[in-house]
Amino acid sequence: MRFDVPTLFSLLLIQSAALAVLLPLLLGWCDSQGARMAQLSAAAQAAGWALLLLPGEGHRLLATVALGCLSGSLTLLWMAVDRWLPGRTGRWLQWGMPAVVMVGYGLGAADYGFRLAWSNGCLGLQLLALCGSLLQRVKHGPIGHLRWRWLLTASLGLLALLNLARAYLAGTDTPHLPSFDAEHPLNMAFAVTANVCVVAAAIAILVAWRGESEAELRRLAQVDAATGLANRRAFQQRSVDMISMARRYNEPLMLLVMDLDGLKAINARHGDAQGDAAIALFGRCLDEQKRLGDLVARLDGQRFAVLMARSDLVGPPALDRRLRDALLAACPHTLGFPLPYSAGWGKLRSGDRNVEDLLRRAEAALYAAKRQGRDRLCAEPGLEAELSVAASA
Repeated sequence: MRFDVPTLFSLLLIQSAALAVLLPLLLGWCDSQGARMAQLSAAAQAAGWALLLLPGEGHRLLATVALGCLSGSLTLLWMAVDRWLPGRTGRWLQWGMPAVVMVGYGLGAADYGFRLAWSNGCLGLQLLALCGSLLQRVKHGPIGHLRWRWLLTASLGLLALLNLARAYLAGTDTPHLPSFDAEHPLNMAFAVTANVCVVAAAIAILVAWRGESEAELRRLAQVDAATGLANRRAFQQRSVDMISMARRYNEPLMLLVMDLDGLKAINARHGDAQGDAAIALFGRCLDEQKRLGDLVARLDGQRFAVLMARSDLVGPPALDRRLRDALLAACPHTLGFPLPYSAGWGKLRSGDRNVEDLLRRAEAALYAAKRQGRDRLCAEPGLEAELSVAASA
């Protein structure tokens, strides 16, 4: 079977339309903004090729809209990349290029060669800018596996060079280069590369979305859904590094454990929804009052913990006071009732094997606070004396 340029462009239209239909079916209208932008990009690309190829040449208005759609699809693809890899450059160029392409082609010179050179040149520059964004250093982002961007960069980069070559020939050596000349090798190379780009873009989008989904699942596995704080598993994992750093540099490490008083009574009197709101408010206030570098976690239903790096003995009592003041100010208008809690704290000792040893002593102090009447802070045995010495000194 012999493939010529018109056949390859027809295949390109079919592939683009298939991608526009299959992406929403495969991904759904999910919460991923990157996936949504990629789906819109595929739809815009399919619309652009349909408007450009189906009516045939000579329809200047339809061709102008079609080129605007193709340029817009690149803008939407850049937006998808920017959602997956935040901090990409070229925002204003990508947003403004569809208008530049349409104005230059629709209102430009009557000469077809100039319009062809203008549209191909603008699209080529937009593709190069998109490749530059893909190659930009990734500082942070939800995608851990990044080989998909090399695939996308290679295919789009080659297409950009072919667009610029077509623009050069259309504007200089061949002023009236037909856009779908079956005999011209440059058009053949462009048609083949454009088809490959559709396939490469589909693979890259699926891999990027899968990486984002896996990263989000890993994040959710370490986050408490009700408060947004670290859960017990994440607390135990991160505490290993904090304890190692404290021992390496001979720095103090404190642990403050808090337990809400009377949560069952709150649920019975005000309902489970208000109980959940109380837990969320407590977690928010605790997160707001922590120091930079502190590890805050929800250990279980009504128990919270703060691991305080480089903290002296007055650190846990100071945090306790700030938290009680914050709750005193927030509870009346947020909950309509007070939110007391008991707390205990301890200090990392040389014989502690892991955070569980420190946690047991802090919880023993917490139970002492419960026995003494609740709504108070107690230290592990021996620390009250150390705190008094430190305060007097």
